[in-house]
Amino acid sequence: MSLAEVPSPAACGACAAAPSGRDAAVATGTLLSLPHIHCAACITGVEGALRKVPGVNDARVNLTLKRASVDAPGVPVETLVAALGRAGYEAHELDAALLSGTGDRASRDLLMRLAVAGFAMMNVMLLSVAVWSGATDATRDLFHWISAAIAIPTLAFSGQPFFRSALRAVSAKRLNMDVPISLALILAAGLSVYETLQSGAHAYFDAALSLTFFLLGARFLDMRMRHAARSAAEELSALEVPRATRLTDMGEEVIAVAELRAGDLVRVRPGARFPADGVVSEGASEIDRSFLTGESLPVAAGQGDDVHAGEVNLTGLMTVRVTAAGQDTTLARMRDLVALAEGARTKYTPLADRAAAIYAPAVHLLALFAFVGWVWATGDVRFALNVAVATLIITCPCALGLAVPAVATAATGRLYRRGLLVKSATALERLAEIDTVVFDKTGTLTEGRVDPVGLAAHDDDTLAVARALAEASSHPLARSLAETLAERGIAAARVEGIAEQPGHGVEGRWQDRRVRLGRADWTEAEMLEATATYLDLGDGAHRAFRFTDRLRPGAAEAVGKLEALGVEAMLLSGDNAAAVADTAERAGLSDWRAGVRPDEKQQVIADLAAQGRRVLMVGDGLNDTAALAAAHASISPASALDAARVVSDIVLLGNDLTAIPEAVETGRAAVRRIRENFGIAAAYNAVAIPVALAGFATPLAAALAMSTSSISVSLNALRVRR
Repeated sequence: MSLAEVPSPAACGACAAAPSGRDAAVATGTLLSLPHIHCAACITGVEGALRKVPGVNDARVNLTLKRASVDAPGVPVETLVAALGRAGYEAHELDAALLSGTGDRASRDLLMRLAVAGFAMMNVMLLSVAVWSGATDATRDLFHWISAAIAIPTLAFSGQPFFRSALRAVSAKRLNMDVPISLALILAAGLSVYETLQSGAHAYFDAALSLTFFLLGARFLDMRMRHAARSAAEELSALEVPRATRLTDMGEEVIAVAELRAGDLVRVRPGARFPADGVVSEGASEIDRSFLTGESLPVAAGQGDDVHAGEVNLTGLMTVRVTAAGQDTTLARMRDLVALAEGARTKYTPLADRAAAIYAPAVHLLALFAFVGWVWATGDVRFALNVAVATLIITCPCALGLAVPAVATAATGRLYRRGLLVKSATALERLAEIDTVVFDKTGTLTEGRVDPVGLAAHDDDTLAVARALAEASSHPLARSLAETLAERGIAAARVEGIAEQPGHGVEGRWQDRRVRLGRADWTEAEMLEATATYLDLGDGAHRAFRFTDRLRPGAAEAVGKLEALGVEAMLLSGDNAAAVADTAERAGLSDWRAGVRPDEKQQVIADLAAQGRRVLMVGDGLNDTAALAAAHASISPASALDAARVVSDIVLLGNDLTAIPEAVETGRAAVRRIRENFGIAAAYNAVAIPVALAGFATPLAAALAMSTSSISVSLNALRVRR
């Protein structure tokens, strides 16, 4: 294997200790993605490294989004990326124009409406207590008018999320849960104003505000689970290089990637991403294409080899003739696959919506039955309308509206304490249905860090020369070998004239002999069917250093627990067969496939779905993004690239994979509690509906009934936390 300069994540001691760090506001300027930052120490390190670059006015890091915004007019992006690479932080340029900046405005808007409804509800309840306590005549009417002055503007403002949703549903000739809610609010307010005008004994202002407050609270809880979700397709687009260096008869010119055409020559410097698909016409280097193939190690590329947009040129200057640009690149096709898969997932119908499809028409029919029945029985339209409104309110979907958010909040809280961040509103329901788990290898089932094995078979001179050469490179194998030898106290030999040979390895002179560490063909060694680097000491003999990819903690235990839950597990990887087979054996997986391309991963998921299987995909790279989006549910580690994290339903914050079977168990428990809550709501309605239809449902009874059902559902939801 060749040795290349690959930026690796910085090791900072604060990462394990600092739970969050600060989230700086991201200003305009050059935008960099920092996939491996974790904590406050990382923020300080990144900002410090950037501010040391001449021409940088300011640099701010957003830890939540794992991005840095740099104010550096005239400073090439490659210079900033290189500075971070030397400091130990991997960085990629993002195109800010392609990223949505909606943030969390919808959540803040809902919280404001919830606060207004809560404040108004408390004030109207105080006035209602006086009425319930026996206030009559002018005093009662005064309290009703004050309540109306508070309630009507509040309902008009705070009820807008329900009114807009109901209007869209009715316009589309369908019913959802917001239709009976909106109808109940409008009729309750209208009837209450009419009763106040007629000096009636009862008004439903308090019940209408209570209904609004409880349901806004449920909707806010639901939205908070989804506030981090953004479009993975947009993230993939942002990873496309926004500029390219094109070669012309006049020399180099920097142009927008959109201006590239097939046949153009572009120059790609070390550390930069390829702006388009093409063929290398000049130069040799090593290419990091892990995002595309999942291979854990760089691959050599030279004249005549194919390269793809988004891959990283690691060591040598290269000239590439463009074969596909813009929407025709491999990266663009992957982005389209993700967008298509995301759209397919939105077709999943949550339990609450399925319940609403039955509940909404049933409630409307009951209210209509109550109105017609009482008009026929008494001829009193006013009394019949009171009964109909009471039926709508007392059978209000408060319990149903809380059934899912209350459970989801308790379940996501439990998973968060276990190191899992749930992002999707329907993730728990889909987790409960999965029967197959598909793991990616590098960075998911393994840590993506290789360790040398069998060092005891080599003599001291071999190890000393190997350390001297390995310390001169940033290639993952070289770094691991150098660190391990240093930990074992092996001193580096005195090797002179050490130099990097792009695409091949490192060489120098030791005891008047040329020594090399790198690829098998470069050192004239016989290539092994394993991850290895090779040492030539110039004596005709060749030494191989084997490496194994370290499993994540709890990997084998997680596979065993999944099988105990009746869930089949398999491994899909773009890596070579030997590496995949070794990882599968150590993790206890009998079903594995190697050399799988991103589109093939998605096809495997689709084939399993066609067989009726519900798949949970666990992956971390851009090559996994389409499969993550296509799966029934998905999990990615916190160390995953932005696009993979964004498209996933759940982010694994810790390193222990035993949290994955616990997520499946929690999902199943959550669905049981949701169904129990639907049962509680049904039992409550079985008692409340006859009371309402009989005309005994006063505003006080409606408010008490709503509160009782809501509290019951919430208490049952808390059982998920155990």
